[in-house]
Order: sequence, then C-alpha cells, then structure tokens
Amino acid sequence: MTPAIATQALSKTYSSPFTKRRVNALNDLTLTIEPGDIYGLLGPNGAGKTTLLKVLLGIIRPTSGSATLLGKSISDHETRRPVGFLPENHRFPPFLTARQTLSIYGRLSDLSPAELRARTDGMLERVGLKGWEDDRIRSFSKGMMQRLGLAQALANNPRLLFLDEPTDGVDPVGRREIRDLLVSLRDEGMTIFLNSHLLSEVELVCSRVGILHHGRMVQTGTIAELTHGRHAYRIRFAADERSAIEQAFPEFELRRETGIFDGLSGAVDARTARELNACIDRIRSHDIQILGIVPDQQSLEARFMEIIESHGAPTDGEAGPHRETAPI
Repeated sequence: MTPAIATQALSKTYSSPFTKRRVNALNDLTLTIEPGDIYGLLGPNGAGKTTLLKVLLGIIRPTSGSATLLGKSISDHETRRPVGFLPENHRFPPFLTARQTLSIYGRLSDLSPAELRARTDGMLERVGLKGWEDDRIRSFSKGMMQRLGLAQALANNPRLLFLDEPTDGVDPVGRREIRDLLVSLRDEGMTIFLNSHLLSEVELVCSRVGILHHGRMVQTGTIAELTHGRHAYRIRFAADERSAIEQAFPEFELRRETGIFDGLSGAVDARTARELNACIDRIRSHDIQILGIVPDQQSLEARFMEIIESHGAPTDGEAGPHRETAPI
C-alpha cells in the first residue's frame, strides 16, 4: 500500500545573512504515515513542526532529502490537489459570510458552481455551523472561526488533511464534536496529519504519534506503545482500609484519589492475568475489600515530558525555541 505521507532523510537548514549562523530546523527526518491514519505530531516550540508542515505542503523547499504525498513527490504541484489544510491562526475577511468564504475557497480548489452548491450547506452543518451560513464572519467567536477553517480545509473533499491546532480556542463541547468529526473522516478513508499542543486531544483521537525535538524524530508509535511502559494496575480500596493494607501490603504505595472515585488505590506489578489474579487472591485472604481495578497507564503528557527532558537542550546548529519562524 502506498503511504499517505513518506519522508526520506528530510532536512531543512535556515541561514541568517546577519549572524552567518545556520540552524537545522529538520535533521535527517524519515517518516511513514499509512492511509487512514490519524497521525499526531508533537513537540515543544521550535521543534520543527511548522517547518515540516511547510515543506510537505510545498511552501518551502527542503535543503536535502525527499518526501511524497499519496505517492507523488512534493516537488510536483499536482500533489496538493487532493490535500486540505487548516493553518494555525488562520484569518478570513470579516465582511464575508461563512457561505461566501467556502465559495471562494472552493473556487480556488477548482470546484464547479454546481459542486459548491451541493457541498456548502452540508459541510457547514457537519462542522456545527448550521444556522450561521449567512452571518458575517466578524460576529464569529474563536471557536466558530476554527469550525469555519475546518470546513474550508474540507471544501475540496481531500484524501489527505493537514490540521495545525484545530481545536485552539474551542470549548470542551466543540472539541468533542471536532474529535468525532475527525474519527468519522478517518472511517471514510481520509488520512489526517494533526499538529497540536493539546496532548489530551491527541491521546483521544490519534492512532499513531511522533515526537519531534530539535528537528529530529525522537519517538514514534501508537498511544499504547508510548504510554504503557510497565505492566501495572491500580487496585482501589475504601479509605477506611488504609491501616489493614499498610500492615499486610506495604509495597502498594497507597495514594488518596478524589473525583468520581473517592478512596485509596495502590499500584501492583502484574505481567499476566495469572499474576494479577494471584495478587487479588492475596488481598482477599486478608479480608480486604476491592472496589475496582484499573490499568496504571502513564498519560501521554507525562511520557512526552519524560522524552523531551531526556533529550536536553539543542546542540550547536540545531533548532531551538522560536526557530520555526525563521525567515524563508
């Protein structure tokens, strides 16, 4: 199967005419994204995420290496025809309506007037702007602007969709609706490349993620591969069981939980179901009641911070904070 996105030893170096310094925004990056994936690109400011997007979309040229979109070289302008793109901090003329905006972007994508009429209302409804089709953009909130931006990215019915911070400024209900939309687009066969700082959103919707740091891809994998580094479970108990548990199982490292569950929990290592059941039997033999068992899985945010901190500061010539805005 032809990859939706593939890069081979892709590099981009910026140079300043004033300081004579060269900054490697991308370093020998090799990446493969399969069709139908929702791929999340993560990284701190200056990691090279925006540079990678610009290179893949043909906005800037790589210094070395190669890349393809849907099997065609990014040097071919026809490569972008089946691609949709929502940039970060996008702007539309405030005097236009949502319908007029989609009409303009659809015409830029070579859609016929008949195709535009057939798609516009349905697309605006799909992103949650039904009833706002003929309102001026100047009256739109930030969340509504994000929805309209998503609609324009989908105007040409793309096979490959690039999204840069698509839920920025969107309320929790809107973020849930956008997540559901992305999943439905994936189920229809679309490949989605998602660039976001909201790791909780990435964790909920992406099938694979990559962590970019100092222009290098330092970690890739599924959410489960990145966050489930150890085989552990948290066993939940009533708060009044503390003394009995501490006496019988001091290794549990009890902690107090609040929220939906209010009580105690202790972490246990168990690589197999047999080991977990043996632990449960030991607990029951001490007449201690178990209220629940959940996997003790590390969050994507915690794992992300571990990886970034382990790779330290950039070396000479590597991208650092704010280098993504270097002149092109």
